[in-house]
Amino acid sequence: MAESTDDVSATLTLMASEVPVTRSEPVVSNPDSAIDLALVRRAQAGDDQAFGQLVERNRRAVYRAAFAALGSAEDAEDVAQETFVAVYQKLQGFRGDSAFRTWLLAIAWRKALDRRRSVSRWLRMTVTHDRADGDERDMVEQMPDTSRSQEDVLSDEDLQRTVKRLIGTLPRKLRDALLLSGSGDYSYEQIGSMLGIPVGTVKWRVSEARRLLKKKLASVGYAYE
Repeated sequence: MAESTDDVSATLTLMASEVPVTRSEPVVSNPDSAIDLALVRRAQAGDDQAFGQLVERNRRAVYRAAFAALGSAEDAEDVAQETFVAVYQKLQGFRGDSAFRTWLLAIAWRKALDRRRSVSRWLRMTVTHDRADGDERDMVEQMPDTSRSQEDVLSDEDLQRTVKRLIGTLPRKLRDALLLSGSGDYSYEQIGSMLGIPVGTVKWRVSEARRLLKKKLASVGYAYE
């Protein structure tokens, strides 16, 4: 699976830090959620302009969730459009039991998974790796200079490519949780809603993905304490 440079950089930051990037849902009411809910009520009453505002407010979050699942900008755009069409059709059924964005992202993730289920597409995303200048040497042969500073390593393009390859080797469930968490766009509760798992399971998968990725990075010469 391909990831954007921003997503890989965010994952590297997550790897280098003991503090999770992911935000938690606040106990108190979120002002953004309140705005979304007010727009939903207007849209349910027939205000198409209010629905357009909902789309603009949440388009980026939907796109990034779809991209995390699919690794393709074109597919992510298609899924985002399909998601908002579905949301428009289902909007009358939204009761406000959860935040609108949480509900929306769960629909987006299901749409993305439907698209990902194609065997040929899945193989193409997970088996194909980026290789510069046709270089297919084993990664172990491309050991980095250990004299470089941590800052230099984090900005190194070779590390970016290595992380992209290694993320692709993680089990799908762990990879999904890590990419969504590493983006910094979603709370654990939102990720749990998208993946259909409890928050505790989300946290375990993120932690396990980090552990495995650190181990894989160490095996090719990148150490994270």
